[in-house]
Amino acid sequence: MDLQANDFDRLVFFEHARKTAEAAYAVNPLDADNLTRWGGALLELSSFQSGDDSIKMVKDSISKLEEALGVNPSKHDTVWCLGNAHTSHAFFTPERETAMVYFDKATQCFKQAVELDPGNELYLKSLDLSAKAPDLHLELQKQMASQQASHGTTTGSSRKEPKKKVSSDLKYDILGWAILAIGIVVWVGMAKSHVPPPPPR
Repeated sequence: MDLQANDFDRLVFFEHARKTAEAAYAVNPLDADNLTRWGGALLELSSFQSGDDSIKMVKDSISKLEEALGVNPSKHDTVWCLGNAHTSHAFFTPERETAMVYFDKATQCFKQAVELDPGNELYLKSLDLSAKAPDLHLELQKQMASQQASHGTTTGSSRKEPKKKVSSDLKYDILGWAILAIGIVVWVGMAKSHVPPPPPR
């Protein structure tokens, strides 16, 4: 029950962050911090979608993050978020060859983020995990195939929900580290942009 409430809170938080960033974009489309928050929020929200909707949201996230880098190419947190978006895109892609293209893009982003901010432990950890991501993807695909095969003999009505539950659990396990870190970056960015005014004197 707590997990469902926590998921709902995350959904509400990141939907609010997305709408706030969209409104801020209308005022100043060249704000790289805002574009990064928007891309991060879209990436978080993609975990609440399924199938093509999830991939579309990840692609939208990548678009916003690339737009932010067009404004400020040396913004290391945006480069890191873009790496996470490419990693998510890879995990949502069942074909190994296509997924590897996204994993390679993610690795390049993490390397660039480390170059821009060498002492950042989160970037170093992301770079380290990106080397393991293709093997996790392969394992995920094997487990999903195994689940589909084991549910192949059940009836149609009981087959859909368990498969979705297993797939969802695996997705959260694998992408959990990235989603948490992106959430922290978006939250810090929002906190910085919504500093309360000083008290009246």
